Amino acid sequence: MASDMQYQGKCLCGAVGVTITMQDNHISVCHCSMCRRWGGGPLFAAEPVRDVSFTGDEYVATFSSSEWAERGFCKQCGTHLFYRLKQEEHYAIPVGLLESSDWEFTEQIFIDHKPEFYTFADDTHMLTEEEVFAQHANKS
Repeated sequence: MASDMQYQGKCLCGAVGVTITMQDNHISVCHCSMCRRWGGGPLFAAEPVRDVSFTGDEYVATFSSSEWAERGFCKQCGTHLFYRLKQEEHYAIPVGLLESSDWEFTEQIFIDHKPEFYTFADDTHMLTEEEVFAQHANKS
């Protein structure tokens, strides 16, 4: 079994730091309308994250974007820090926040919400909105 990988990053102003632990270097992309509105495009995220810790907690603010999820950002510079499922403690960390480029693009979610004006060439696993919700319902 491969050993866990640790990644670090920080927000634009440096007030918030993050350290995550993952089993691999896989990233996914979310095409839902909330993620696209939040970041101006699809969300490229490191997940699943096994462990996450932040420094500068006093600068972390959250926005409850739905009954089941919240989004975190830096109060000082506005950098997007995380998407988190409230019940599962499941974090998705924006890849641009992390100081690594050694990622493998493996999955796209909410593929049925992807606008037609962009397309990725990578061969990835693709899940619709219904499949994403079913996947998380099975974990409860």
